[in-house]
Amino acid sequence: MVASGLLIQYPQIRMPIATAIIPIETIFRLFIPNRNYYYMTIFKDIITMDYLSLFSSDVYTWVILPLLIFIARVCDVSLGTIRIIFISRGMKYLAPFVGFFEIMVWLLAIGQIMQNLTNIACYVAYAGGFALGTFAGVYIEEKLAMGVLLVRIITKKDASELIDFLKSADYGVTSVAAQSNAGQVHIIYITVKRSDLQDVVGIIKKLHPKAFYTIVDIKSVSEEVFPLEKPRYERNYLGLLRLRRKGK
Repeated sequence: MVASGLLIQYPQIRMPIATAIIPIETIFRLFIPNRNYYYMTIFKDIITMDYLSLFSSDVYTWVILPLLIFIARVCDVSLGTIRIIFISRGMKYLAPFVGFFEIMVWLLAIGQIMQNLTNIACYVAYAGGFALGTFAGVYIEEKLAMGVLLVRIITKKDASELIDFLKSADYGVTSVAAQSNAGQVHIIYITVKRSDLQDVVGIIKKLHPKAFYTIVDIKSVSEEVFPLEKPRYERNYLGLLRLRRKGK
């Protein structure tokens, strides 16, 4: 048949096609009498030719293959960005696990590039996947909100209200009096989880809108003093309620 000749002409896709046809042939043998087996053979050859024509078509070369490379590149760069962030956080067991899948996806993508060196669409897809993958990795890491941060607040005003509020919210607070070029100031140190950062920044802007603050990544801490885990909507609601009571 024609399909058999095509399989000989394209040996690199012989196994995938054969694997896809075997279950179809088994089903036909169960439900079609032996005298009609000829029609089953014709049907199998038609499916085989459809697969082969797809792999050899311009649509596959210029659209499907570059799209697959683009998706693979987005995945492997996203995993690479997350792996680097895990390394900086000291997660020595999780980082190699992510790196394993990262390099597997990369090998699939670069293998297709090496087989299609004359296809400019593959190069564009590879570069575009790298760019989008970097953005996606940072976005995913922000959503995961892993790690611990040090928030340093410097204010000229009396910081007792801010300190009392942070303590009532179960944050670990350390405050010291200091001298700056502008005179006497108060320095407040708070260790918070990244998932709680927006709540703490909101409190600072509400009580001391002109305060100067910096945020620093912390690789590890000896002790943790954090609020109990609550749903975000509940934490925000309680924070606003407390701030309103303070303003009364």
